[in-house]
Amino acid sequence: MNTRQQNILQVVNQRKSVSVSELAQISGVSVVTIRQDLNALERGSYLKRVHGYAVAMESDDVDARMQTNFQLKKSLAEYAASLVAEGESVFIEGGSANALLARYLAQSRRVTIITVSCYIAHLLKDTDCDVIIPGGFYQKSSESVVGPLTRSAIQLVHFRKAFIGIDGYHEDTGFTGRDMMRSDVVSAVLDKGVETIALTDSSKFGLIQPYALTSQHQISRVVTDDALSAAYRASLAGLGIRCDIVTEEGRSPAG
Repeated sequence: MNTRQQNILQVVNQRKSVSVSELAQISGVSVVTIRQDLNALERGSYLKRVHGYAVAMESDDVDARMQTNFQLKKSLAEYAASLVAEGESVFIEGGSANALLARYLAQSRRVTIITVSCYIAHLLKDTDCDVIIPGGFYQKSSESVVGPLTRSAIQLVHFRKAFIGIDGYHEDTGFTGRDMMRSDVVSAVLDKGVETIALTDSSKFGLIQPYALTSQHQISRVVTDDALSAAYRASLAGLGIRCDIVTEEGRSPAG
């Protein structure tokens, strides 16, 4: 993926739908070149093409994403909650599964939740748990705070465990994200060297997104579903990453 294609993907992911002609104008190239770029991005499952428009594969709207595979995400969230002790302070990044995790934790035990997601903070407004939101630039599409101020604030708060979302994993690239600013937030969390747990369904494996989640520290554990292939389980194990497998019914048949 070249730099122009990365910029195209960033614009489409931010705006959800952009016309071919507007992308040509933004990129300073011909419509023919943009169509070639979009064909390549569509073949890689980065976006969809619909009647002269490029459309994001997945919306950042958490309410919409919550309705997809809801029961599975609920089971993943409930299992992830079992990893958190009473009275613990935890960081929860964002996304639909993590939103369910935050709500379940707030309703089941006394915890402090640090989150960059204003959606999650609002979800917890009627609960008894303490909520800390770092400062930063408010990204309207994801309802999260991002940017240098957020990165600095993350370094100033203390937590021993963090739950993050991912948008892709491939052996060639490791863990990746669709959004540059949100990926930077995850990298800031990884930089703290705490136990970091990726909470995700198995559909993200095999995907390569534009932005690497980079740090000298590795993700500690992945909580995902039983559709994850044996090859990816072995790949994670080879990196020293624990993989907890959860079924839609909520059982954890393997670890």
